[in-house]
Amino acid sequence: MTVGIVSRVKDWAQRLKRDIVALWFACQDDRMPRGAKALAIFTVSYALSPIDLIPDFIPVLGFVDDAVILPGLIWLLLRMIPADVMTDCRSKAEQWLAAGSARPVSRVGAVAIVILWLLVAAWLWMWFGKTWL
Repeated sequence: MTVGIVSRVKDWAQRLKRDIVALWFACQDDRMPRGAKALAIFTVSYALSPIDLIPDFIPVLGFVDDAVILPGLIWLLLRMIPADVMTDCRSKAEQWLAAGSARPVSRVGAVAIVILWLLVAAWLWMWFGKTWL
Protein backbone atom coordinates (compact mmCIF):
# COMPACT_ATOMS: atom_id res chain seq x y z
CA MET A 1 0.00 0.00 0.00
CA THR A 2 2.79 2.44 0.88
CA VAL A 3 4.62 1.64 -2.36
CA GLY A 4 1.50 2.60 -4.35
CA ILE A 5 1.22 5.94 -2.59
CA VAL A 6 4.92 6.70 -3.08
CA SER A 7 4.63 5.78 -6.76
CA ARG A 8 1.60 8.04 -7.22
CA VAL A 9 3.34 10.95 -5.49
CA LYS A 10 6.43 10.50 -7.69
CA ASP A 11 4.23 10.42 -10.82
CA TRP A 12 2.42 13.57 -9.67
CA ALA A 13 5.73 15.34 -9.02
CA GLN A 14 7.02 14.37 -12.49
CA ARG A 15 3.82 15.67 -14.13
CA LEU A 16 4.11 18.88 -12.11
CA LYS A 17 7.72 19.36 -13.24
CA ARG A 18 6.72 18.70 -16.87
CA ASP A 19 3.77 21.10 -16.63
CA ILE A 20 5.95 23.89 -15.21
CA VAL A 21 8.31 23.57 -18.17
CA ALA A 22 5.27 23.32 -20.50
CA LEU A 23 3.91 26.56 -19.02
CA TRP A 24 7.32 28.14 -19.65
CA PHE A 25 6.90 27.23 -23.33
CA ALA A 26 3.26 28.40 -23.24
CA CYS A 27 4.37 31.86 -22.10
CA GLN A 28 6.19 32.17 -25.43
CA ASP A 29 3.24 30.95 -27.53
CA ASP A 30 1.25 33.57 -29.46
CA ARG A 31 -1.94 31.48 -29.26
CA MET A 32 -2.22 32.04 -25.52
CA PRO A 33 -5.10 34.25 -24.29
CA ARG A 34 -3.80 37.42 -22.61
CA GLY A 35 -5.17 36.66 -19.15
CA ALA A 36 -3.80 33.13 -19.19
CA LYS A 37 -0.46 34.41 -20.48
CA ALA A 38 -0.17 36.97 -17.67
CA LEU A 39 -1.00 34.38 -15.01
CA ALA A 40 1.36 31.87 -16.67
CA ILE A 41 4.21 34.39 -16.64
CA PHE A 42 3.60 35.05 -12.94
CA THR A 43 3.35 31.33 -12.13
CA VAL A 44 6.42 30.33 -14.15
CA SER A 45 8.46 33.23 -12.74
CA TYR A 46 7.56 32.14 -9.24
CA ALA A 47 7.96 28.39 -9.87
CA LEU A 48 11.36 28.77 -11.49
CA SER A 49 12.62 31.38 -9.04
CA PRO A 50 15.52 30.20 -6.90
CA ILE A 51 13.94 32.05 -3.93
CA ASP A 52 10.65 30.98 -2.32
CA LEU A 53 8.00 33.45 -1.21
CA ILE A 54 7.71 31.52 2.05
CA PRO A 55 11.13 30.03 2.96
CA ASP A 56 11.07 26.24 3.40
CA PHE A 57 12.75 26.39 6.83
CA ILE A 58 9.55 27.87 8.33
CA PRO A 59 7.67 24.85 9.76
CA VAL A 60 4.50 23.89 7.84
CA LEU A 61 4.08 27.28 6.15
CA GLY A 62 7.34 26.82 4.25
CA PHE A 63 5.83 24.05 2.17
CA VAL A 64 2.41 25.64 1.61
CA ASP A 65 3.58 27.41 -1.55
CA ASP A 66 5.15 24.24 -2.94
CA ALA A 67 2.30 21.90 -1.98
CA VAL A 68 -0.81 24.08 -2.35
CA ILE A 69 -0.32 27.46 -4.01
CA LEU A 70 1.82 26.39 -6.96
CA PRO A 71 -0.23 23.28 -7.86
CA GLY A 72 -3.40 25.39 -7.51
CA LEU A 73 -2.09 27.99 -9.94
CA ILE A 74 -1.05 25.27 -12.39
CA TRP A 75 -4.47 23.61 -12.10
CA LEU A 76 -6.16 26.94 -12.85
CA LEU A 77 -3.88 27.60 -15.81
CA LEU A 78 -4.52 24.16 -17.28
CA ARG A 79 -8.19 25.11 -17.45
CA MET A 80 -7.50 28.52 -19.01
CA ILE A 81 -5.07 27.44 -21.74
CA PRO A 82 -6.51 26.03 -24.99
CA ALA A 83 -6.03 22.25 -25.20
CA ASP A 84 -4.06 22.34 -28.47
CA VAL A 85 -1.60 24.88 -27.05
CA MET A 86 -1.08 22.83 -23.89
CA THR A 87 -0.61 19.62 -25.91
CA ASP A 88 2.09 21.28 -28.04
CA CYS A 89 3.80 22.79 -25.00
CA ARG A 90 3.75 19.48 -23.08
CA SER A 91 5.34 17.80 -26.09
CA LYS A 92 8.09 20.43 -26.14
CA ALA A 93 8.54 20.08 -22.36
CA GLU A 94 8.89 16.28 -22.60
CA GLN A 95 11.50 16.67 -25.33
CA TRP A 96 13.30 19.31 -23.26
CA LEU A 97 13.35 17.10 -20.16
CA ALA A 98 14.27 13.94 -22.13
CA ALA A 99 17.25 15.77 -23.64
CA GLY A 100 18.48 16.48 -20.12
CA SER A 101 18.42 20.22 -20.66
CA ALA A 102 18.95 22.35 -17.59
CA ARG A 103 15.84 23.53 -15.81
CA PRO A 104 15.06 27.12 -16.76
CA VAL A 105 15.60 29.64 -13.95
CA SER A 106 13.67 32.85 -13.44
CA ARG A 107 15.82 35.68 -12.17
CA VAL A 108 12.86 38.03 -12.64
CA GLY A 109 10.87 35.91 -10.20
CA ALA A 110 13.73 36.01 -7.68
CA VAL A 111 14.01 39.79 -7.96
CA ALA A 112 10.23 40.18 -7.57
CA ILE A 113 10.24 38.06 -4.41
CA VAL A 114 13.17 40.01 -2.93
CA ILE A 115 11.35 43.29 -3.68
CA LEU A 116 8.17 41.93 -2.08
CA TRP A 117 10.09 40.92 1.06
CA LEU A 118 11.75 44.35 1.21
CA LEU A 119 8.35 46.05 0.92
CA VAL A 120 6.93 43.87 3.70
CA ALA A 121 9.98 44.61 5.86
CA ALA A 122 9.62 48.36 5.23
CA TRP A 123 5.91 48.23 6.07
CA LEU A 124 6.59 46.29 9.27
CA TRP A 125 9.35 48.70 10.24
CA MET A 126 7.05 51.69 9.67
CA TRP A 127 4.16 50.05 11.53
CA PHE A 128 6.09 48.78 14.53
CA GLY A 129 8.66 51.58 14.49
CA LYS A 130 5.94 54.07 15.40
CA THR A 131 4.79 52.03 18.37
CA TRP A 132 8.33 51.51 19.69
CA LEU A 133 9.33 55.15 19.53
